Amino acid sequence: MILGLYEAHLPVSDLKRSIEYYKGLGLELSHSHDDSLAFLWIEKNKSWLGLWETNKVELEYHPSIKHIAFQVSLNGLKNSVAWLNEKGYEPREAFGFKPVEPFVMAHNGMAHAKIHFNDPDGNSLEFICKLENPKNMSKRMYLSEWEQLNELN
Repeated sequence: MILGLYEAHLPVSDLKRSIEYYKGLGLELSHSHDDSLAFLWIEKNKSWLGLWETNKVELEYHPSIKHIAFQVSLNGLKNSVAWLNEKGYEPREAFGFKPVEPFVMAHNGMAHAKIHFNDPDGNSLEFICKLENPKNMSKRMYLSEWEQLNELN
């Protein structure tokens, strides 16, 4: 029945600024309504992000709200820290990992590499990609360490 995620929504304090921010990440503006709502394609004609201008963006952060994870390729993720810094978007610490490179979280035979950052309103954003877990590890570590342990270099 469910084929994927079509849309997600975030609160923003300045819609025009947020549209430009997300366009800088590579999203394409689809349409906007009444200067208070905009939709940007994450993957054109497949999934989009809704941005709602509101004065209620000061919610305390919790992973269950104000969080979007964008799927990226492994090569894209490996270059993400430099790419974000070049655009003026600052990667942030997450799960105890400094934002010097992506890190891996592995469990139950799965693994994902990721890097986190925030938009101008403090919404939590993440670039993530699924990894093979040939040794069925259940650890958290930097991606470079993961590749060494799995002899992927």
